[in-house]
Amino acid sequence: MTILNNPFSLLFITSISLFLFRVILIKTGFIFTFKRKWHCIKDCFHVYQFFKVPEFSESMQRNQLYYKVLLYLHSLASLEDSDFTNLFAGRKPNEILLRLDTNQIIEDDFLGAKMYWINQDKNLVLKIRKSDKRRVLQPYLQHIHTVFDEFDGRKRELKLYMNVVDDQKGRWRSVPFTHPSTFETTAMESDLKIKVKSDLESFLRAKQYYHKLGRVWKRSYLLYGPSGTGKSSFVAAVANFLSYDVYDIDLTKVSDDSDLKFLLLQTTAKSVVVIEDLDRYLSEKSTAVSSSGILNFMDGILSSSCGEERVMVYTMNGKDHVDPAILRPGRIDVHIHFPLCDFTAFKTLANSYLGLKDHKLFPQVEEIFQNGSSLSPAEIGELMNANRGSPSRALKSVINALQTEGDGKGGRCGRKAVEESGEPSGVFCTEGANAVKEFKKLYGLFRVKSNRKSPSFNLDNDLKSGL
Repeated sequence: MTILNNPFSLLFITSISLFLFRVILIKTGFIFTFKRKWHCIKDCFHVYQFFKVPEFSESMQRNQLYYKVLLYLHSLASLEDSDFTNLFAGRKPNEILLRLDTNQIIEDDFLGAKMYWINQDKNLVLKIRKSDKRRVLQPYLQHIHTVFDEFDGRKRELKLYMNVVDDQKGRWRSVPFTHPSTFETTAMESDLKIKVKSDLESFLRAKQYYHKLGRVWKRSYLLYGPSGTGKSSFVAAVANFLSYDVYDIDLTKVSDDSDLKFLLLQTTAKSVVVIEDLDRYLSEKSTAVSSSGILNFMDGILSSSCGEERVMVYTMNGKDHVDPAILRPGRIDVHIHFPLCDFTAFKTLANSYLGLKDHKLFPQVEEIFQNGSSLSPAEIGELMNANRGSPSRALKSVINALQTEGDGKGGRCGRKAVEESGEPSGVFCTEGANAVKEFKKLYGLFRVKSNRKSPSFNLDNDLKSGL
């Protein structure tokens, strides 16, 4: 009896051959080619409809749906099974993120229907069978919104955007925002931290209240004080507290007033928009943007049309020589002074850098501060960082620097004010020696009754800031 006449032997040989053939297909990639060809054949028997989700609208405003879909696609398990995708390092140690590449196609299943997404340049294109459209399209888009809201409710990956000279890829470039600054690490009096955080929390809850007043749902801060007093770190702490992206506008790269408006148009909600050293640009006229362009950026029609759920931050070294029209209520809601370091801020820095809550040299440091010597938090922090291996040596280096380099400007740091205009706010405060008479909470915000004619309020404390 030959092998061919034995049915069991023939079945065994056939099975082995099929197995080897499948292995060859998998190892050589023929099976993937076969799948693609099969999909092409099936497509001939179906009519498809395409829906484009552009990154920008016709008015060049950012399309929020684009970013919701993009986040949704990055969450799909099918992204790992695609033929080609990009790998990036995440914020966490050893975290690897998968991200779409140009012209990549991602397949998704929803309610028994096949959904195909094509990542084109500045567009995401949905390909769906026309026979499935009426049944699944609206539920599918709602599903994407739901998934996005779930991700957005968690600690999302923040980004830092920087404006660049105009090119075909748009005006903003982004990198992951990984600045570690928080209110806990900021050298600021604890009661002031509470009041600032309360103001931000009130802002988050105030959408309906702002709309009832006919105002744009945004909040604006002016941070002013010498270099190295922690203004930039404070911005990072605000972004981390709110879980907002940061848009850092470099005015030297802005061609004119219209260009500045265009940049604002392309920012997204849930963001902190920052212009640093504004007083220098205005005094030196080192930018093509005019003063009227700055004023329109702050509260013009465009700002009112696309400024929802944004925190605007402007930093200055000093505001004495700035046009009062820029600082008026409505353009700036809260003025926060960042003074040189005093003993309270020093203790916060010592705790952060050296892990010290008390030390035998603290009384000597306090006495030097009381005599009027001071340095910026950045300078003191660097001395502590350079000598962090020996807390005693670090404190001695600070004492020596205060005695030899302290400029005597720190003696009145404890009485500088955080000023606030008469806008809705969670920060309630006093002006000079006048006490606030009555507090009333309305729509989640604190409002102040006072007999003063001026609409401005001041916190009778300093905002001390560090690194």
